[in-house]
Amino acid sequence: MKLLLPLATLALAGGLFFLQAADNAVKPLRVLIVAGGCCHEYDKQTMALKEGIESRLNAIVDVAYNPDKTTKATFEIYKAKDWSKDFDLIVHDECSADVTDPAYVNAILDAHKAGKPAVNLHCAMHSYRWGNFREAVTPGADNAGWYEFIGLQSTGHGPKEPIAISFTDKAHPITQGLEDWTTINEELYNNIQILTGKPLASGVQIVPPKAKKGETLPPDAKAAEVTAVVAWTNEYGPNKTRVFSTTLGHNTETVADARYLSLITRGILWATGHINENGQPEQGYGK
Repeated sequence: MKLLLPLATLALAGGLFFLQAADNAVKPLRVLIVAGGCCHEYDKQTMALKEGIESRLNAIVDVAYNPDKTTKATFEIYKAKDWSKDFDLIVHDECSADVTDPAYVNAILDAHKAGKPAVNLHCAMHSYRWGNFREAVTPGADNAGWYEFIGLQSTGHGPKEPIAISFTDKAHPITQGLEDWTTINEELYNNIQILTGKPLASGVQIVPPKAKKGETLPPDAKAAEVTAVVAWTNEYGPNKTRVFSTTLGHNTETVADARYLSLITRGILWATGHINENGQPEQGYGK
């Protein structure tokens, strides 16, 4: 009996330690990817994103995918009350340029105004636009809402050519330690205006000369060098909700690239407040 008592005490202490450790364990981030619409391999890209994020972060990634390949793709989840409540962050990866119902779009934006962090990828920048969107919108205008959420207005892109990416703010937690790189053929999105976004990276694309229909290129025609911001942060709405965006990610090979996935996962950590000033995940959030 004298021997059993200490053993029982040790077992009880061990059990209490286990329960305390379980209580203190970091819960996985709940991430929702909303994807679908025109012009991209969203069925493949969502899987690359899910696997890439979950292999790098303590996260559970859900996907709301619509196989509609038009610019009018909508998503049932946005129609639900408190649609974002089960998630810590929303990844907008939709391509819905011709979805122009203000009530539908405002239901999305209201969640982010209330404080739900977001990451916007590629064609999300060209979604939910109406009116004279090809000109610089006026903050507060009826057609400015989505651009104000993003923090930058883009309306189009050039040809598919490699983009040389330079991290222009190397001190930001998202970019610290990341190396400049050049993509495969990608789309460089234009910058009509930077609203409240804070640039992190720029892209340079060499655009070959192209003759107009029915015309011949002159022998001295030269390629043009085009530059645009390709990654940035924003603080949106009254709660200064953190939003990270990148226009990169047209091709599935780019989305699956380890360098791209590192940029996206750091953007997730920053938006949710789980990365330190040195660019390292907070304890329990990295892998």
